[in-house]
Amino acid sequence: MPDGPLPQTFHTGDCFEAYRMLGAHPCPSGGWEFALWAPGARAAAVEGDFGGWADIPMIADSAGVWRTSCPDAREGQLYKFRITGQDGRAQEHSDPYAFGAELRPGTASKLCRVDNFSFSDEEWMARRQKNYDRPLNIYELHGGSWQRREDGGWYNYEELADRLIPYLLRQGYTHLEFLPLAEHPLDESWGYLVTGYFAPTSRYGSPAQFARLVDRCHRAGIGVLMDFVPVHFAANPDGLARLDGTELYEHPHDVGQSEWGSLNFNLYRGEVKSFLKSAAAFWLQVYHCDGLRMDAISRALYWLGDEKRGVNPGAVDFLREMNEGLHRRFPTAILAAEDSTNFPKVTAPVAYEGLGFDYKWDMGWMHDTLEYFSAPFGRRPGLYSRLIFSMNYFHRELYLLALSHDENVHGKKTILDKMYGSYREKFSQARLLYLYMYAHPGKKLNFMGNELGHFREWDEQRPLDWELLRYPAHDAFLQYMARLGALYQQHPALYREEYDPARFGWVEADQPGLGLLAFTRQGGGETLLAVFNTQNRPLEGAQLRFARPFEASLLLASEESRWDGSGAVPAGRLYCRQEGRRGERPYLLRLDLAPLSGALYLLEER
Repeated sequence: MPDGPLPQTFHTGDCFEAYRMLGAHPCPSGGWEFALWAPGARAAAVEGDFGGWADIPMIADSAGVWRTSCPDAREGQLYKFRITGQDGRAQEHSDPYAFGAELRPGTASKLCRVDNFSFSDEEWMARRQKNYDRPLNIYELHGGSWQRREDGGWYNYEELADRLIPYLLRQGYTHLEFLPLAEHPLDESWGYLVTGYFAPTSRYGSPAQFARLVDRCHRAGIGVLMDFVPVHFAANPDGLARLDGTELYEHPHDVGQSEWGSLNFNLYRGEVKSFLKSAAAFWLQVYHCDGLRMDAISRALYWLGDEKRGVNPGAVDFLREMNEGLHRRFPTAILAAEDSTNFPKVTAPVAYEGLGFDYKWDMGWMHDTLEYFSAPFGRRPGLYSRLIFSMNYFHRELYLLALSHDENVHGKKTILDKMYGSYREKFSQARLLYLYMYAHPGKKLNFMGNELGHFREWDEQRPLDWELLRYPAHDAFLQYMARLGALYQQHPALYREEYDPARFGWVEADQPGLGLLAFTRQGGGETLLAVFNTQNRPLEGAQLRFARPFEASLLLASEESRWDGSGAVPAGRLYCRQEGRRGERPYLLRLDLAPLSGALYLLEER
């Protein structure tokens, strides 16, 4: 750690490595050095295991950086800063730049080294891409409630790796995305109210164990994405809140507090921008993470997320600067925005006046699609246009289709339980929904438990209901999801050039009363046909017209008996023949579709 003043880039907001200069670092000669940015403080001290928790005074430089060294400090020991404001009030705070943390409810920071991890993922890192022309099928996971030990305790990071990696490979996922793992005091926040932006939560083990989890995922061919929270932070008095007795990290005035009771970052202050840019870079650099999903971006684009309040220009500039800097440093890492607004050019490069994200969550697709499948059958003709509306705009951004944790909590019901109808109809529709999702242009994300056919809403205090797999419908649904994941990776028409509107073609999207829907996808030299009956009555002799003759080979039918379906499936091989009218589409293909069923075909020209 340098003893001199921080570089000017830290104060201007252009620093991506502030974690190398602030916080706690081992001294070459033994012991540890401490550095704290607290320009409004009257005094500061460090206290910890190494000094019997007595105050060890720190000395400030002209930029408000307080420093000291403790020759008796050792890795693994706990510590805090005691910071006295100008009003004379002293408050203990955890280290904003700490690499480790005490297990909650404790709030101390922990002395940890992160410069000695051993990775063996060179091959993965060399061939890593943003997956624009590769499959991207993400499994979103909460580390403490996927599975648990028999005694109810958490698995640590390495134990999770033992169980997760084989499961992800069987289910056809390409990437694992963790809900925020940065240290947080409240389990119920799911990690979205952060106090330790540089510390993997101690709930599941040590920083070294997390590094080994990432390394093992990479060696198995699985990417690891982190959910990152750059807009707001926990209001706990022992964290970043009023760190030096002033509104240092938080934005002042009426926009300083979020709807969740957290504090909004002051994205106009250079040192705060450097803090967040460094935290984002930290997970990519130190832990070899493959990308970041940025949470609550709408709350940065607009003041408090309210479009009526207008654009927040300083926050927009911050996002552009951060994304541009991260792309420059980590050109193959993925940056995804969770954004529900119509803000333009979210996934356009900064050089072209975009925000510089690689992908944007398609929240409109999610809302419209789930509304359709949760509606009674008689109401569906009036919602048909909403079901297909996403096809009008899928090429405007690089979209990611997400059925995330947010759709499985707070009384919204789980994905399966959202489906309208009887028990069997719910499963039929869930299979239909997921076939529609995987055939639709856009990358994919599913929250853990969706693939089990979970009926109980997610609870962070309980593991998933794995006992559901004793029941044929749930076990078959898990196998169905694995088959979809495999087909998605095997067929380039589902992921190559998927945002090119010329690679998508409507075959039927004008029969709302029938609930019939069909389209083609092209890519990698192949053409696929996806066809859906979204109503609860059979379609016999459904007619689909094409410009050229095809032979259609069935790849998947959602009502196959092996998926615990009705067993009523369309023919395995169909022929498209010239019939009837002449014109742009003189070739006719006929097929029968069971109620609430879909099919995926490979088309080969004859």
